Amino acid sequence: MSGPGLGIDAGGTRTRWALAQADGAIVAEGEVAGLSALQMGSADGRATVQASFAALAATVLAHGRPQAVRAGLTGFGGDGAQLRQWLAGPLGLPDEQVVLCSDIEIAYLASFAPGQGYLVYAGTGSIGAWIDAGGVFQRAGGRGVMLDDGGGGFWIAREALRHIWRNEDEQPGRWRASPMAQAVFAQIGGDDWALSRQFIYGQERGAVGRLALAVAASAEADPVAAAILKEAGFELARLALALTARFGTRPVVLAGRAATLHPLIVNTMRAALPDTISLTQTTALAHHAAARIAAAWT
Repeated sequence: MSGPGLGIDAGGTRTRWALAQADGAIVAEGEVAGLSALQMGSADGRATVQASFAALAATVLAHGRPQAVRAGLTGFGGDGAQLRQWLAGPLGLPDEQVVLCSDIEIAYLASFAPGQGYLVYAGTGSIGAWIDAGGVFQRAGGRGVMLDDGGGGFWIAREALRHIWRNEDEQPGRWRASPMAQAVFAQIGGDDWALSRQFIYGQERGAVGRLALAVAASAEADPVAAAILKEAGFELARLALALTARFGTRPVVLAGRAATLHPLIVNTMRAALPDTISLTQTTALAHHAAARIAAAWT
């Protein structure tokens, strides 16, 4: 076969794609709306995923026809026959030319070869990951935003709203004295409880996670926002420490958009880890890594 490889990194906030040549050069890239394999649990969710894949395919084909696809999807649990069809069909590929996996596997391979180190990823959710030398995926956290995902964007947003509304319980109107509450309500659209309720319970988790941007933007002016971001750093350090305790000391890479929201996050995480653990923050692009894997396969 000849032709570029298509890499996809699908997360709750956005879905990024790239085309790579056999030599690894990235020749095109872009993004569409965020999606999750967890959306496959409802009819509306499935329709959204299929539409997103169709839009992605149309955009990609304007730049070239890929010969293979490697796609990492948040929430992917291994059963991807329908997803493969929805990707392969619009691209004019046989299903077997589309390989699906967790988005975290792709993010790991963007930083390490199997067995080398630990990835702590903070996007909408959070997870610690190690792919051992035998290719087995080991995890800490990553249980979903309803249960945990401490330190991720959704968690930061939830902590901010929890604090704001507890204060309103005790002293209605207190939000006016809080830079964080002002920024949060400005993003939501107002200070009425009905707006907050609709936002956190009615939006996709990626949309809720973007509220963390308002928290980070107010951190210099609001000590509560700063404290939430520091706690996020402790939560992410916990994931690295859990993996280290189970599998031994290895270098740690911190990745994901939420980890870049404010220096307090990575600085707190670094301070919470022992000196024996090397921590590096990376901006490595998972969709580029996926594209190069697909291109090498072709």
